[in-house]
Amino acid sequence: MKTEQNKVVTVVYELRRDNKEGEVLETVTEENPLVFILGIGSLLPAFEEKLTGLEEGEEFDFILPVDDAYGAYSENAVVTVPKEVFVVDGVLQEEMLYEGNSIPMMDEEGNKLTGVVTKVTDDHVVMDFNHPLAGVDLHFHGTVIGVRDATVSELEHGHVH
Repeated sequence: MKTEQNKVVTVVYELRRDNKEGEVLETVTEENPLVFILGIGSLLPAFEEKLTGLEEGEEFDFILPVDDAYGAYSENAVVTVPKEVFVVDGVLQEEMLYEGNSIPMMDEEGNKLTGVVTKVTDDHVVMDFNHPLAGVDLHFHGTVIGVRDATVSELEHGHVH
């Protein structure tokens, strides 16, 4: 069976930074494979496009350039936030304010974002809201290990059961 729209696809892969010799970013194994419904928009569109038309057992090896992955790194997504933002019930939540910590936040429109603390000063916290893989080409090498029809329930809920 081929991978196509509304099929449940199961894949294993190794993801590397930039190319086949790059740093390993993620390894997805048969013990915990990636299982998704193709074509419903839950994954990067270019990733799904590269997998479309493959057969169960078929290998894949491709690079998603920055523009087809998580986009270019944007300096505009690095913002300085007053420490007052981290005051809850009158108490500064200092235990969360350390370099490298990911903090769920919300913008003015109510959109959920995750920012990584890059610097803490006496009055401010510098946070990076870029996707962790922004500015990175993604090299995928793997195998399609399963393809089946999605159930009506899975399609209605938008995820694999």
